[in-house]
Amino acid sequence: MTWICVIDESEAQGELRAIYQRIAGTRGRVANILKLQSLHPAGLEAHFDLYLALMFGPSPLSRFQRELLATFVSSVNGCHY
Repeated sequence: MTWICVIDESEAQGELRAIYQRIAGTRGRVANILKLQSLHPAGLEAHFDLYLALMFGPSPLSRFQRELLATFVSSVNGCHY
């Protein structure tokens, strides 16, 4: 869990609630790494849109290759996420 103040789904209102519903609608839940940006809903939405574009948008790389690269970079960076 994070040391940064986050707003949980049950406490979200307005714009943040709508963004959380959008994220949960595609992912089934809102991951903690996304909740880190809950105090800045516009930034959270931009992050999520970038993620969707990079991982699911048109690319010469397959979905598997993209996930493999993301996992490798996380490993090199010592990120357990």
